Amino acid sequence: MPTNLASSAREPGSRGPTHHGLESFDEEWQEWHAAHERHRAHPHGFLAVTHLHWLSNEATRLEGAPGAWSVHADVVRVVLEPGESLQQDGVELNTVSGKTLEFGPIEERGGINLVSGDTVIEVAKRGGEYIVRPRNPANTLLQEYQGTPAYTPNAAFAVAGTFVPFEAPRPTTMGAAVEGIQHVYEAPGEIRFKLAGEELALTAFNGYAPGSLSVLFTDQTSGKTTYAANRSLSVLPAADGSVELDFNRAVNLPCAYTDLATCPLPPAENRLPVAIEAGEKIPYERQDQQ
Repeated sequence: MPTNLASSAREPGSRGPTHHGLESFDEEWQEWHAAHERHRAHPHGFLAVTHLHWLSNEATRLEGAPGAWSVHADVVRVVLEPGESLQQDGVELNTVSGKTLEFGPIEERGGINLVSGDTVIEVAKRGGEYIVRPRNPANTLLQEYQGTPAYTPNAAFAVAGTFVPFEAPRPTTMGAAVEGIQHVYEAPGEIRFKLAGEELALTAFNGYAPGSLSVLFTDQTSGKTTYAANRSLSVLPAADGSVELDFNRAVNLPCAYTDLATCPLPPAENRLPVAIEAGEKIPYERQDQQ
């Protein structure tokens, strides 16, 4: 049974957690956000994406990537010309002129990385469709990245919650940052918590790390001080289902920075009626578009 969250949640403006001081809370956040910024600015991270190509049955040459690409029956095919290079795990694949290379099938949300010179070629499956996204460290978005503004860490937005599993995982259909596709994720349960005097819940999805959960949400700051479409928060429930929702660690998804992302949008029930004045704000690159 879920616990009563009223006594464990802290109203915005309260002192915050008692297990460590505010100074260490701030320091831990600064260290975490600096590490997150380094990860985001990786030479082949999403800021390095130069193009987003949707594959079809017709073989097509793609800007930013060598070869002619197509997909059929869940198999991606690429034919390279003499002199074109494509490597996988350090092994050159263009060893026979005119040879058709094949990759796949690829699981939804999965992908593989190939290398051509300084460019990493991401081949992935999103919304049931296959995409190719070249990532080059010389991309202007990455070269001019200034960091992401964020709220000053506030321990009042680190609240206790409880993960409540559904009787069976629920397939949840969500929109995407690009038109024409939908994402279907399985939701194992919801996280219940209290914030700003309100009993709230967020549908949770399986995270990338084993045992972790991810929540996508919007709130009353969305489109004002935070990115309008979504923010994301990763949590790690304990064995008894207890969890800390530290909204100071709410982060932007790639679509907050580039139109070449296919990020999912939060389900309707994850549109919170309170203002989460914590976590990352609208990126500098998007502030003139809000």
